[in-house]
Amino acid sequence: MNPEIKEIDKAIMGCLQDNIPLSMRPFRDIAEKVGLTEEEVIANIKRYREKGWIRRFGVTLRHQKAGFTANGMGVWRVPEPEDRERLGYEMAAFNEVSHCYERPSFDDWPYHLFTMIHGESQEEVEDIARRISEKTGVKDYHLLYSTREFKKSSMRYFG
Repeated sequence: MNPEIKEIDKAIMGCLQDNIPLSMRPFRDIAEKVGLTEEEVIANIKRYREKGWIRRFGVTLRHQKAGFTANGMGVWRVPEPEDRERLGYEMAAFNEVSHCYERPSFDDWPYHLFTMIHGESQEEVEDIARRISEKTGVKDYHLLYSTREFKKSSMRYFG
């Protein structure tokens, strides 16, 4: 643990890693919870960004609740290591792709790039994968569909 991170920092970051309060003054709500002023909480958050402890605030879209019920993991065979980074960025540039990773391949699993593609139907996901294939030239791929979700949550570091 970074010795610069104090207990008050952990308390603030613990609040930030959860859902931010749905109110007109969410940082005031956090301030009341941790015993600071709203201004102090905002100043601390700015300091965390400056130090690189947090990168950004983001929204997590619950894609299934938003109507994107088809989720296909594209597994892509890219044999040449020098092509993977470029092709990974091309795949990641598609708006319908939420995650794109390079992972090791194995003798019985020859896939190197993995994309999570979200759509309103399986047909839409397949169309998106076809477009990715056409753009990148990667023809050897498969789609693996989610059938059941056991857990979906963000990582919790403090709290």
